[in-house]
Parts: sequence; C-alpha cells; structure tokens
Amino acid sequence: MADVTPLDTWIAEERVVLQKLEAGPGPGLARLDEIADKTGLEVMQAMIDGRLPYAAIAKTLDFTIIEASAGRAVFQGTPLAQHLNPLGTIHGGWIATLLDSALGCAIHTMMPAGRSYTTAELGVNYVKAVTPKVQRVRAKGKVIHCGRQLATAEARVVGPDGTLYAHATTTCLVFELARKPA
Repeated sequence: MADVTPLDTWIAEERVVLQKLEAGPGPGLARLDEIADKTGLEVMQAMIDGRLPYAAIAKTLDFTIIEASAGRAVFQGTPLAQHLNPLGTIHGGWIATLLDSALGCAIHTMMPAGRSYTTAELGVNYVKAVTPKVQRVRAKGKVIHCGRQLATAEARVVGPDGTLYAHATTTCLVFELARKPA
C-alpha cells in the first residue's frame, strides 16, 4: 500500500521548516570551526533549525529539507514551470538533484564528528513523469550501509498520494574531514 499523506500536511511541515531557515543565516557554507566537532546528524539538525547555513542549491531549485534522523533524510520539492524540459515535464536533472540531496544527507546523518563523504556514483530510475500539476514531491532517502570508507543509500521521489516518480541509489566515499593546523 502506498504511503499517502494529505498535501496540506506536507505544506504545513514545509512552512515550519522554512520559517526556521529564513530566521537563520540563510543559504551558504558553514565554517569548518562550526562543524568540525559535530556529528553529521548534529550538522543536519542545526541546518534544519536555522543555526547553520543551508545549501544554496535548495533555494535555487525550490526544494527544502524537511527532516533528518539517523540514516534518513527527507527533502520536499515544488515542481515549477522553470524546471520544465522542452517536452513539458520536469527536467530529470531537477529530480536527480532532489534525490542526490536526500541520499547524501541520509549518509551525512551517519558521519561521526570529523568524518565526511562525497558522492562517487548516482543511479536514477525515472518511472513516471512529473509536471507542475504535481504540487509537491518528496525524496525520502535512507542509508543501506555506512562503513569506514564506503556508504550506500537508496531514495524514492513520491507524491502526497503515494505515486512513485523516481528512485535512486548512491555509493559515497567516506573520509576524514580536513582540519586546518592550529
């Protein structure tokens, strides 16, 4: 059975997060000294709470992180006319970016302090076209494996009615976060 959530609930959850993001430092990059001693989950929670800057790509592409917990991240996007491809559907790159964000941030939540990651592989399967008639979609990412050197995750893009639009997997390289000498 598909996971169905009323669109009004999604919009209300988005509004709460956006208020926190807008009250915080806005889009940008956290300084190394702000994140070096935090776990990935602490960093993600600080972004959601508006205590650290969030990724500028989210503002550019009209999506928002909704939640993060250990091994899990959820992003919500608003498919708009500016995201259309020449065929009149939402560009696959927009969907891939939404998926990549959910996948990477799910892995980020598993990083201990001083560790980071980068995407090494992203595989996306598109199963149904998204149009601007779909008012919101969510990318729900979850970690499959997180080791010392590699991490893998999977994600799905769904609508509030449970419709599956795309799914993806990633492999990420895990490494020590570079620290500046004292």
